[in-house]
Amino acid sequence: LLFTFPHSASLSDRTLWLDIYRKVPKDLTQPTYTGAFISICCCVFMLFLFLSELTGFIATEIVNELYVDDPDKDSGGKIDVSLNISLPNLHCDLVGLDIQDEMGRHEVGHIDNSMKIALNNGQGCRFEGEFSINKVPGNFHVSTHSATAQPQNPDMTHLIHKLAFGEKLQVHTVQGAFNALGGANRLESNALASHDYILKIVPTVYEDLAGRQKFSYQYTVANKEYVAYSHTGRIIPAIWFRYDLSPITVKYTERRQPLYRFITSICAIIGGTFTVAGIIDSCIFTASEAWKKIQLGKLS
Repeated sequence: LLFTFPHSASLSDRTLWLDIYRKVPKDLTQPTYTGAFISICCCVFMLFLFLSELTGFIATEIVNELYVDDPDKDSGGKIDVSLNISLPNLHCDLVGLDIQDEMGRHEVGHIDNSMKIALNNGQGCRFEGEFSINKVPGNFHVSTHSATAQPQNPDMTHLIHKLAFGEKLQVHTVQGAFNALGGANRLESNALASHDYILKIVPTVYEDLAGRQKFSYQYTVANKEYVAYSHTGRIIPAIWFRYDLSPITVKYTERRQPLYRFITSICAIIGGTFTVAGIIDSCIFTASEAWKKIQLGKLS
């Protein structure tokens, strides 16, 4: 782009040629009530949009994605489990936790990091335990298998307070099935029946704004209740949790809108609002002037 100036023009005059924001003297402008009303509406609208954009800029957005991988490779192939279950009609001396899986693990009467609390004057029991399982298909079950003497008719009616895998996520914005069996009530079921809970465990990663990661697990569940028999008679009932791992990992990532995008949005709001408001005001003003001329023509 080539600018040409008169030879007699001074440096300041030449600079004025570069001004793309030319000013109109106030005595050449005409204020109107319509323009004032549109200006007020324009300012209110811009304020509303600005506050909306500011709220979105301050707020943290949770983005989720799916991929196939083992996210927690430093866990040693283990998953931490937290179980809290009440059996109101089974004595604590009879309650035990058994763990087995396809890697050959078979543990009867697991007692590490576990606690039994008597209920109903000693007639019932609440079992709380934390243990680890291998990342292979298997099961853990609450039963009387570890008891010294097996009862004739153990009552396996129960209430599950908590069953969770991995770290606990203290994030209210993430809705997931991290404790899908919490509150499961089987107190009215058949006292002699076994209960099967089939779990599909889904690895879950949560990454905050600082890049810190927490590894947890969601799970889906299906269940059935049955009385089992063999050729020797009725099989002692138990509460089975049979699990398998999904190859799909769910990842939640905290993100915040970049500053440049926020500034771009604000500029677009201001510029767009002023432009549209100016077009509306110009159309109204032109229409009103034309109407006045028509009225004057009729009077003359």
